Formats: sequence, C-alpha cells, structure tokens
Amino acid sequence: MPPALAQPRPYLALAVKPGGKRTLQVRSATSTANLASSLRKEKLTVLRSVALPKALAAGDRKLGLKDHAILNDQLYQLVSRGVPLVEALEVVGNTVTSVAKPVVRSMRDMVSSGTSLAESAQKTGQFDPVTIAVYRAAERSGDLAGAARQLAVSARRTLQVTQKAQSLLIYPVVLGIVAVVVSLTLLILVLPNLGETLIQNGIAIPGYTKVLLTLGTWMRGNLLIVVALVVGAAVAIFICRKALWAWLISLGQRLPVARDVMLAAESARFFAVMSAMSKAGVPLADGLATANQVISHPVLRKQLDKLRDRLISGGVLRNLIEDVDALPLATRRLLLAAERSGDMDTAFGSLAGDLTDEVERQATRLLAVLQPVLIILMTVIIGALLLAILVPVLSAAGNVA
Repeated sequence: MPPALAQPRPYLALAVKPGGKRTLQVRSATSTANLASSLRKEKLTVLRSVALPKALAAGDRKLGLKDHAILNDQLYQLVSRGVPLVEALEVVGNTVTSVAKPVVRSMRDMVSSGTSLAESAQKTGQFDPVTIAVYRAAERSGDLAGAARQLAVSARRTLQVTQKAQSLLIYPVVLGIVAVVVSLTLLILVLPNLGETLIQNGIAIPGYTKVLLTLGTWMRGNLLIVVALVVGAAVAIFICRKALWAWLISLGQRLPVARDVMLAAESARFFAVMSAMSKAGVPLADGLATANQVISHPVLRKQLDKLRDRLISGGVLRNLIEDVDALPLATRRLLLAAERSGDMDTAFGSLAGDLTDEVERQATRLLAVLQPVLIILMTVIIGALLLAILVPVLSAAGNVA
C-alpha cells in the first residue's frame, strides 16, 4: 500500500503582493516549500513563515460526506466538459471548503507528476476504498466524469441517511438533558429548602423523601464535586463517543422498530455504493467485495459475503439472491429482473433512491414511537422527585386542616 501523504499543518505567513503590499496569511501546508509553492500560484511571495500548533490545522480533519459530494460534483462538471484532469483539480482546489483544499491541491500535484487519480486519492489517506476503487475502474474505462457524478450522488444519499439518523438522536438527547437539569435543580435547590422548613415546623417526613433530601443536601454542600462529576461524564462521553455510537447502532439493530430503520439505512448505503461501482464498470463480485465494507448489520453483511464467495465460485446471481433474505422480497425480485435484462446499473440506482425514501418513512415512524416513550420516562423521573416534595407538603396541609 502506498505511504500516506504527510498531514498538513497550519502556517502563519508574511507575504508580498505583486504591488509590494504586505499581507498576513494563515494556510495549511505539508512543508514551508509546499506553502511557498501554494502562495506563489496566487502571486504571493513568502517573506517569512511560522508553523502553528497542529491542533489548529483544518487539514487534520477528515473530509466529510459533504466535502466528498462537492469535490466529485465539481470534478464531474469540469471533466465532462473536456477540461484536463490537472486543470480540473486546480479549479476544484480553489473552490472547495478549507478542509478539502490542501487535499485536492496535493492530489493535483501528484497527478501532474504522473500519478493516477486513484493512487493520489489513496496517498492522501482521505478517501475510502469505495472511492479509490471507483476512480481506478473509471480510469480503466475512460469514464471519469460519470464515475465522479455517481460518487457525488452516492455521497449525497449517504449524507441524507446519516443526517436522518442524527436527527433521530437529537430528540432523546434534548429530553435527556432537560430531565437531568430539572432533576438536579429539584434535588439541589428545592428539596433542601423544603426539608429545612418541614423540620423547623416539626412535620414528619416520609422515608422516600428523607433519602432524596439527604442526597440533595449532600449535593448542595459539595457542589464542586457534583460539577466535576457532570463535566467528567461529559468528557468521558466525548472520548468514548465512537464506542458509544457503535453500541447504539448494535442496540438499534435488535430493537423491534429501530431495526427496520437500521436495515433500510444499511441497504440504502450498500446500493448507493453498488450503483457507483457498477456504473464505473466494476464486476459484480469485485463490487460486492468493496461495497460490503460499508455494512455493519451482521446478518446482511454475512449473507452478502456468502453471496460474493459463491459468485466467485461460479454461481449465478438469479440462483443465489433468494438466500439473502435480510433484503426485502421486492428488492430481491427487482434484482432478479435486472439481472435477466442486464440492467443492474439502473436497478442499483433505483434501489438506492427507494431505500433512502424508505429510511425517511421508517425514521418518522420510529420517532412517533419514541416521543411518547421518552415523555413517559421523563415524567416518571421528574414525577418521582415532585412526589417527594408534594407528599410531605400535602400531609402538612392536612394536619393544619
């Protein structure tokens, strides 16, 4: 595997414009020579440069799906109109986001020196195996513009599915934060004051209220420790966010309603990748080897891996697709019809679009189920604290009456 490209770092550069006016520029580059070369293309001459901490480098961040969609869409627009690849990368490098600029410019430099687009993409370490495989196949077939267009469509579809999954998490997270804030407020501010009033008036306090009163009094007297624990929990969640996200995905694949959304999302992503691979001329078995890497659903992944192995051994898709029962029956029937007509490209693209819409529908249904469940949980948590307050108050009111 080719070595990864050196990661860019930020530089503060003092440069001179053609008219003699000096200007300060903050740019990401792999070296001072690379910085000078980059600014020279903008007709700026570097007088002095200082390396800044790497933590400030935009180039240290991985390209997101939106960056990939913009990059490939612009590459398609230019290459399809006959613009040479090096010139197309030059233009794209000046129009993409600040995160993607150093990546595209590095690719342009490598392509101009004779490296293929697929190899230059691989060396940056910013592109997944699917994109690299599609670029490599497109360079063999000569349809780089079509491949870039399909990659842009695939990235947008995957982004749409990802954003829907993220939006599903926003509602429970917001309700969870509200529940924690309200609970801490009741425990720290309300209960201790109420307890002092009840004790001063000689009113009996139920055991349940005493437990919460003791907890709230301790938290009030050790507020710094409570804040430290909350901050520590937030930091731990941030550090372990990938493991937590993997656990949530695994949990979602087992829950009755959520698993339908997860399966539809996995299938939509898979067919979007297969559409891009197929349109680039990648054979079905080779496309499956790459596309299967985007699937985390254990059952679907196992069945598709088995399908690929049997295809390599000489099997025929029409005889094997029925064994992939993790896919809906209608999906399997469409693939059978497409295989008979020899139009797998259209079938993959159609399934990717249909399943993306299905994710939207299933997510809306899941949210409709989540809302009452979360409201009930929130009511139970906060209601338990309110009962601890109301029971002694009502008891005191009854004694007075």
